[in-house]
Amino acid sequence: MRPAPAPALYEATVRHVRVEPVRNAFAHRTYYWLVDLDDLPRPPLPLRLLAGFRAADHGPAGGAPAGPPRADIDGYLAEHGVDLEGGRVLMLAHARVLGHVFNPLTVYWCHHRDGRLARVVAEVHNTYGGRHRYLLEVDGRGRARTGKALYVSPFNDVDGHYRVSLPEPGERLALTIALHREGRPPFTASVHGVRRPATAASLLLRALRYPLAPLVGALRIRVQGVALHLRGLPVRPRPDGPPPSTEERKAARS
Repeated sequence: MRPAPAPALYEATVRHVRVEPVRNAFAHRTYYWLVDLDDLPRPPLPLRLLAGFRAADHGPAGGAPAGPPRADIDGYLAEHGVDLEGGRVLMLAHARVLGHVFNPLTVYWCHHRDGRLARVVAEVHNTYGGRHRYLLEVDGRGRARTGKALYVSPFNDVDGHYRVSLPEPGERLALTIALHREGRPPFTASVHGVRRPATAASLLLRALRYPLAPLVGALRIRVQGVALHLRGLPVRPRPDGPPPSTEERKAARS
């Protein structure tokens, strides 16, 4: 499968479904960018406040990124023995809007020089400023499994594993991340969307339809958290220190 054309916008619905210990579900509409890290979009000057891309918005928490976004992701892959030899990297994420951004999930589709998909990187951000990257070897349908390493929700401990479905987007976007414990998925998040052109007119329409989309998404997550706590869902203590590395998690399972 050839990498999708970029840049593009995806008008999407984000859903969170919790089935235990209490049942709760909510959804909201938003939009994402799909960009080529070697050719980040630069909208016309008046619209750049609606679409900013900075290396500091991604990568390791609390540290300076290793140069531009492309250099940063290449460095991360090199640490894990992966060399794309200049192959294309596509990133799905929110852009900065009026100087603000929050990305609960950023996905990178990393390709070999001949166009084959080499790895998928899922970068998770929590509302406490923490970040963690999961390096995934997906199957032909974009599916993989990985141990949970980052404290994300105040109602979930850092245990269990994720089963993810992250196929590269085309005309449609369909991503799913399900947390599993003891064979059951207490929490599932999904993103389903439709491709839109990355033109100035299309960006302006999306920005008017979903104003301050990244911040509204973060606010909705916090409001849902307060509501769940008021329903009696206990808060799990946040662990100290950074999340374990991939090697540390593998050693713990061996």
